Amino acid sequence: MGNVIVGKETAELKLDGKVYQLPIIVGSEGEKAIDIRALRAQSGYITLDSGFMNTGSCCSSITFLDGEQGILSYRGYGIEDLAENCTFVEVAYLLDHGSLPTQTELSKFSHMLGKYAMVHEDMIRFFDGYPPNSPPMAILSSMVNSLCSFYPEMLDNPLENVDKMAARLLSKVRTIAAFSYKKSMGQPLVYPRHDLSYCANFLNMMFDSPVKPYEINDTVVRALNKLLILHGDHEQNCSTATVRVAGSARVNLYASISAGINALWGPLHGGANQAVMEMLSQIHEEGGDYKKYIDKAKDSADPFRLVGFGHRVYKTHDPRSRIIKKACDDVLAALSIADPLLDIAKELEEVALKDEYFVERNLYPNVDFYSGIIYRAIGIPTNMFTVMFALGRLPGWIAHWKEMWDDPDWRISRPRQIYVGPKRRPFVPLAERE
Repeated sequence: MGNVIVGKETAELKLDGKVYQLPIIVGSEGEKAIDIRALRAQSGYITLDSGFMNTGSCCSSITFLDGEQGILSYRGYGIEDLAENCTFVEVAYLLDHGSLPTQTELSKFSHMLGKYAMVHEDMIRFFDGYPPNSPPMAILSSMVNSLCSFYPEMLDNPLENVDKMAARLLSKVRTIAAFSYKKSMGQPLVYPRHDLSYCANFLNMMFDSPVKPYEINDTVVRALNKLLILHGDHEQNCSTATVRVAGSARVNLYASISAGINALWGPLHGGANQAVMEMLSQIHEEGGDYKKYIDKAKDSADPFRLVGFGHRVYKTHDPRSRIIKKACDDVLAALSIADPLLDIAKELEEVALKDEYFVERNLYPNVDFYSGIIYRAIGIPTNMFTVMFALGRLPGWIAHWKEMWDDPDWRISRPRQIYVGPKRRPFVPLAERE
């Protein structure tokens, strides 16, 4: 259980005249939990926690998140330091191996990413089977799930080749994402290049064409690196929990990641930055009067809410938003883009950072607000935003799957429930039913 401390301190629970002593567990950053794993066996009771908002499903050494203080760290490293000083490939290595790579380890890992960047030619024909308007996340999920048929070496002993599988996934998902975009546009595929970095390679596969070669912009590459790093992991969110739940049944890595992609697809999880752009489009179509929407957001009787402001977990600034705001400003300046939606976004941002209503309620622009603006400025279409989220979150999913398989306390996920249906009743034969 890593750096978990199980001391002599216990919590007392009184039920039906009996007192039960429940161990208190303390994590390496001081988080405390009441261990109820033996509660049902001892007392016959279970706990009820809708959405598991107050339930720890595992002990993990990957990510620490403190929503009250606005802290996020991967493997003990602050997200600010990683975003400022590392590439996405370095952070992916950190998440999946537990430590930042040395120069030799990074070179070897980068070589593996280059080696596995190609997609099997038979898989490319799969793209032709999808209708032109197929959701990119549906394509991504099914293509990832099919990888186990083309690369089955993991099925006998999953942990033996997990590093190879991690590199293969990180590299091929990038290629699959770019290919799905090219297919949707009716453009020829652009294959990966060994001379380009991870993010530059992706951008080139997305936007290069025979009639207009893509010019790689260093500012855009740096911003994309930061975006992917900031989305690398975020503790036990919906999609990560889904990867762990699927993997707990000893499902292979590809299928578990595919399940996580489907969970991320939900508009309440990975669709937030897409929703930001849709909100900005709505404001623009109605004349661009953003002040009207500011007033609607302040009106408690109005169900309208500004998308991309505040965060369910963070009760203060989202630490990621401060980092990506600077990258957002840099990209917009470097590309000199004239876009009415981006103009509206900047107006909303300025109001939210100064208006007492938003400041008092900690409704600051979050990472989804800025990431949507950057993706639009780069040229990534709105329906690809969640695919970009999945690309960034992939190393976190892999790390959690691997950690779950290595966990000596592993159990197949099987939540309990409180039944509220009809009580046991006698069966009535068909002929006697009225």
